[in-house]
Amino acid sequence: MQALIEISDKQYLVQPGDKLTVPHQNAEVGTVLDIKPMVTIDRENTTLQPSGNIQVKVLEHLKGDKVVVFKKKRRKRYQRRNGHRQPLTQIEVLSM
Repeated sequence: MQALIEISDKQYLVQPGDKLTVPHQNAEVGTVLDIKPMVTIDRENTTLQPSGNIQVKVLEHLKGDKVVVFKKKRRKRYQRRNGHRQPLTQIEVLSM
């Protein structure tokens, strides 16, 4: 069985045992969260009405890859270099 869930305005198609990297969630490591599914899909690929909650466990908080932001205006002696790392959370789907 699969389900479509929404976390921080992003949608994920999940099934039990999946590990996902999602935008940062305000929950401590080891916390179990309940998420209401948008749509559930059974083995015959038929869409069912969402029922119950999906339990996910927070595994760790981490940072994404570094993104370099470089600004330049030619002939003006203007250059700025800045970096950014997005905070992420890794979760595991426990049950549906």
